[in-house]
This record gives sequence, C-alpha cells and structure tokens, in this order.
Amino acid sequence: MKPFAYALAVGLAAAQLATSALAADITGAGATFPFPVYSKWAEAYRKETGTGLNYQSIGSGGGIKQIQAKTVDFGATDAPLKPAQLEKDGLLQFPTVMGGVVPVVNIAGLEPGKLKLTGEILAEIYAGKILKWSDPKIAKLNEGLKLPEANITPVYRSDASGTTNIFTTYLSAVSEAWKKEFGAATTVSWPVGQGGKGNEGVTATVKQVPNAIGYVESAYAKQNKLAHALIENKAGKFPQPDDKAFQAAAASADWKSTPGFGIALTNQGGDEAWPITAATFILVYKEPADAAKAADVLKFFDWAYKHGDKLATELDYVPLPDVLVGLIHEEWKAVKGKDGKPVFASK
Repeated sequence: MKPFAYALAVGLAAAQLATSALAADITGAGATFPFPVYSKWAEAYRKETGTGLNYQSIGSGGGIKQIQAKTVDFGATDAPLKPAQLEKDGLLQFPTVMGGVVPVVNIAGLEPGKLKLTGEILAEIYAGKILKWSDPKIAKLNEGLKLPEANITPVYRSDASGTTNIFTTYLSAVSEAWKKEFGAATTVSWPVGQGGKGNEGVTATVKQVPNAIGYVESAYAKQNKLAHALIENKAGKFPQPDDKAFQAAAASADWKSTPGFGIALTNQGGDEAWPITAATFILVYKEPADAAKAADVLKFFDWAYKHGDKLATELDYVPLPDVLVGLIHEEWKAVKGKDGKPVFASK
C-alpha cells in the first residue's frame, strides 16, 4: 500500500493530511479530487524544506467556505469560482494539476475497463430511468459481456462537491434531458441512489454495495482497486482514463483568455480525450492578513510545479504545461503584503 493509501481506506468520511504540530504551518481545506497528489507533495516537501502542510479533504464547498471565513491559508476547489465572485471576495484562483473523474462499479467478476457506457446512459442511470444492469441499452453496448439481472444503485456525493460539478457538467453537455431537469452544480437533487461524503465516502459506499456505480477521481479508483467503466468520448472512442487521455482533453485549452483559469475540459474533441477531465484550483487572498503565510503557500505550489510532476503522473494526474505555470507566476504578482509588494518572488 502506498504511503497515502490510509487516507483512502474504506470507512473514512473525511481525510486529513497532517504533519507534526510544529511543522504543520500551512493550512488548507477543500477538494477531495486532488487529495492523493497533495498528500504526496506535502510529504516530499516537508522532507526537503521542513515546512509542513495540514490539508483537510472536506470537499470543494467546504474549502470555499473556509477560505471565505479566513480560517485556512488556502482553499481548494474543483468548481472554479466565477470572475465576479473572485473579485467580490478579493481572491486569486489558479490551477495545480489536471485529472479525470471515472465511473466505478461493483459488479461481481467484472474487470476494470471492460464495461462500456455512454454519457446518455450515465445520465439515465443517475436520473433513475435505467434501473438494471441488464437494460437493453447497456447490453447492446456490451455484447458478449455478462451483466447481472440486478438493480443499479447510483452513488453520489452528499456534500457540496467540485467532483459533482465536473460530473454533472459533463452530463449536462451530453444529455439535454439531464441539463433541463438537474443541471450542473456542486450539489443537485439526486432522484435515486445513496450518498457518500467526499471521494472517500463514494469509494467506500461503492465497495460496500453490490451492483453500485459511483463517480470518483481516478486515483481513488486505482488505489482502492475498483473496476472502472469506459465512457464513449465526443469522437465515438472509448479511451482508458489515464494521464495520456486527460492530457489529450486539455490540449486545446485557452488558459490565457480565461479569467481565473476556470476552463471546462469536459466533453472535448479528439480520439484519445477522456470526456470527464478537469483541472483543480487553489484560492488565496490578494491582500492576505498574513503575508508570510501567503508566501509559504505560494512557495509550496511553486515547489510542486518544479518538482512534483513525477509524483503527480504516478497517480495519473496531469502536470500543468510550462506555459500555463508561467501565466500563474504572473498572476501571483497580484498577491501583495501591506507594503504593496508581491509576497512571492519567482526564481
């Protein structure tokens, strides 16, 4: 088991990465989507610098609330804030890594990557319109694959979740019926199924409930040995959800023209593109109360951009391209202390 896997173990509703009380002098909270890679980065960073990180994996909604309440040094969200909200709150937003959301299933004897689904089928499952794994629409797409005559239990996030925002943004892009009835948001009114808190909670519930289906960040599926389903992309292909497929989805992204870098990477074109790809984001104050702490936060993510790529790719996250990291460093100049000077000097 990898060092961070304890935080993904069955039964954990909320994970917290912490070093010793003396070393844990950066605090953050929010998205569960990037928790596996943040924990690996934090472990390596503490060994190299002595500076620790306390990150509460509580969901994007909780992270936004905590940074707005100024109870943490940074917030983390998979659902990027709109420019107007950033301006209102005095926040700066920037991405850290990209990754993918994958459907995971608990069907006896099913191997990872054998089940094929379309976005329309996923939408109908979560809308309560497709109720059994033996449904003709699923069977037609999976000729030769033996599926049970069993009810499907959809598992969703019970908390305000950036992962849910990514997932429902995709469903809204591929299903007009889903878009009209439920839409895309960090929380929606799920008509069927069971809820789980965090990616950890959805993972645990899918593992516990026979014939369940859920949606989680790809590292959670891998670390917990859950069978993932393939999804038909915009080009009609069924790529494997890996760093190559996530990178393909982001290939044409226009980061420079998007305030707060809040680009939707779902349902992108290209044969190799994974259809539910997204970036994850950090929120910091432009005028922080503690300039030294703000500098420490930016130093941590600067280190991650320079030295964390290998750790990220080992977990199937996609590091940001150099040109985007350069744009982020330019944006960091807006984070200033009381003396009006930037708190971070890029080297």
